Amino acid sequence: MASRLEQDLSCPICCELFRDPVVLSCSHSFCKVCLENWWKDKPLKTCPVCKSKISMDPSLSLTLKNLVETFTEERRQTSPSPAQPECSLHSEKLRLFCEDHQDLICLVCRDSRTHKDHSFRPIEEAAQELREQLRRDLTPVQENLKVLARSRAQLESSEAHITAQARRAQTQIRAQFEKLHQFLREEEESRMKALREEEEQKTQRMKDMMAAVSRDMEAVSQSVSETEELLRAADASFLLQYKTAAKRLQQRPLVEDMGPGALIDQAKHLGNLGFNIWRNMKSLVQFYPVILDPNTAGPRVILSEDLSSVRGGEAQEVPQNPERRDFNEVLGSEKFVSGTHSWDVEVGENQYWFVGVREFVQRRGNPEERVWFIRFYYGDYSACSPSVPDKRLSVKKNLQRVRVKLDFDTKTLTFTDPDTNTDLHTVTGFISEGLTPFLITLEDVPLKILPRNITVTVEPTAQCFSP
Repeated sequence: MASRLEQDLSCPICCELFRDPVVLSCSHSFCKVCLENWWKDKPLKTCPVCKSKISMDPSLSLTLKNLVETFTEERRQTSPSPAQPECSLHSEKLRLFCEDHQDLICLVCRDSRTHKDHSFRPIEEAAQELREQLRRDLTPVQENLKVLARSRAQLESSEAHITAQARRAQTQIRAQFEKLHQFLREEEESRMKALREEEEQKTQRMKDMMAAVSRDMEAVSQSVSETEELLRAADASFLLQYKTAAKRLQQRPLVEDMGPGALIDQAKHLGNLGFNIWRNMKSLVQFYPVILDPNTAGPRVILSEDLSSVRGGEAQEVPQNPERRDFNEVLGSEKFVSGTHSWDVEVGENQYWFVGVREFVQRRGNPEERVWFIRFYYGDYSACSPSVPDKRLSVKKNLQRVRVKLDFDTKTLTFTDPDTNTDLHTVTGFISEGLTPFLITLEDVPLKILPRNITVTVEPTAQCFSP
């Protein structure tokens, strides 16, 4: 019963009896210091036990504090006093503490050769001092336990987040493949229908031609039979009918040729079949030159399902992984290190945005960041680079889109208005080991990475000429 009561009067975080207990709105109680340490560096205040969001400050529980004090006092009074230990050599009471041997001794031991010139302390005094020392040594271990508890909680949260990520990804992958499967089913049915229609049309033509040939065969056969019968007639009768028979034999029906295109046009139906299907999928798929990385998204930004746009929102519970950025920033998923890259960002009516690139480098063992961007802050446009931290930009018309072009060959970074083809800000001569796109916003109006038009080109085949 005492053990169960002690468990009920213990903090779920430090597993010790409550010290200055506070109670949350969800009815769970914790030590005040333990709860403050648990909430440290967390964007949202949640109950460590049930994960409920806490909107009100916790209140001190005097009832629980009095119960803990009463339990502690009763346990102290009811605990039996230990018997005074005796020396195993002299059967005397152990009354002193040898500081050299760190052991209890009796008065006979004190005068023996074993403890000559040693320092001795009364048991009560030595116990009090060493108890204080052990308590001091225990404090960092207790703090380490709290750190481990917070680390475990973060790992549990990350595990749940990973599972949720996998489930969302599976749902989106299945949806995308179902969309492709539906397109392929419709494409297959369309091509099969065209093949069936051509088959029916050309089969019917063959049937019509065979019927005409059958009629001609019947007429010719009739003419042959009549002519053969005439040949067997008497001379006078033969001569009387000869002219008619000869004219009938000259009227032979012409055999109709099938002509070109009579057979199924297999080349039309089968030639480059896979390529033509893939080319028709252009209207179904989109290509984004920059994909946003949700693992870098701050707690206050929300990404679209296709990872192409971001908007501001309420703070979310997200793992504190190393890639995670500040509250309102998200990075692109790819770092550009060479070549030429460009992407358009639709800013629309958003009143607070940053569009640019970041560099992450290790210099002398320390991580450093450099940024290049343009921003819009409630009516004012400005640019930032390592050499010029704040440069006002003169923009005549509010931007709807911003184009970022990065050319490592010429070491040039440009920001332009693609609607007017106006240069907004240009950086030349930069040297970088790799740049990563980033977006920042606090507004609900999304910043969108615009898709790139897909073009399918076929290189002409080489022509061979023979002499």
